[in-house]
Amino acid sequence: MISLPVLLGVLLIGFLLLQVVPTDPATVVAGPTATKAEIDAIRNDLGLNQPLWVQFGRYLGRVFQLDLGRSMISNRAVVDEIALTLWPTVELMLACLIWAVPLGITLGTLAARRRGTLIDRAIMALSVMGVSVPVFWVGLLLIQYVGGAGLLPFQGRNGPIWTPDGFLSIILPAVTLGAVFVGPVARMTRTSLLETLGADYVRTARAKGASDWRVTVRHALRNAMIPVVTLVGLQIGFLLGGSIVTETMFAWPGVGRMAVGAITSSDFPLAQGAILILAVGFMAINLAVDVLYAYLDPRIARG
Repeated sequence: MISLPVLLGVLLIGFLLLQVVPTDPATVVAGPTATKAEIDAIRNDLGLNQPLWVQFGRYLGRVFQLDLGRSMISNRAVVDEIALTLWPTVELMLACLIWAVPLGITLGTLAARRRGTLIDRAIMALSVMGVSVPVFWVGLLLIQYVGGAGLLPFQGRNGPIWTPDGFLSIILPAVTLGAVFVGPVARMTRTSLLETLGADYVRTARAKGASDWRVTVRHALRNAMIPVVTLVGLQIGFLLGGSIVTETMFAWPGVGRMAVGAITSSDFPLAQGAILILAVGFMAINLAVDVLYAYLDPRIARG
């Protein structure tokens, strides 16, 4: 039930932020050669001369009818524009998570099993470095030394991810976006697993003769995953922001790049639609995390 107030808050903030932009939407629609009378007529048609609370109410009414308006630049429906860019963003997110999360969990598990050793310190040092390095810096390095050398394409999306050209074109954006994701997952996995390895049921499993790796993977790791899943859910929200930078750098035709283009060109309906989609995506991810809680810990489902 809390999702509806959050969604309303996002809609309100997005609406108000675009109101303070100095560009007049009516001027954008009318074009540079329009007269003042033509601009005033457009403002009247768009309802821009009405109070803000009236404009927001009309906007909410359209949103609840799945009518996000039309783009001021292309004159296409915002829903159609978003439909063209939504799947490339989903592809990029999946390509990032499919390698970053397993690698982070593996490194965190290895660090916990080798606590205090050189391996543990090296993994934690890499994790801290990964957290500290900004997304755009990783992207610039990959563009210069990998894309610039002609090893992999670094501009645009050359097809769906399951095609050879599409797979090659998504590697650099996915590595850029996932590089800052591995470190937090590894650190959280290590911390949570160390706490779980000291539990009574883990000692019982060891007393029954189970190997250390079997105890770690089968018994301790699953229970240690609950805080890791929480972190992954929160970090995916931050990845939505990072995807805006990544998509812009690599000319990836996703929602983030579309949102940047809409804001810079003062295409308010398209910008509001992009903000709405990103917010809905974040809430859907949080819902998926709650479902995973019940799978990882049956006590939550019974409660």
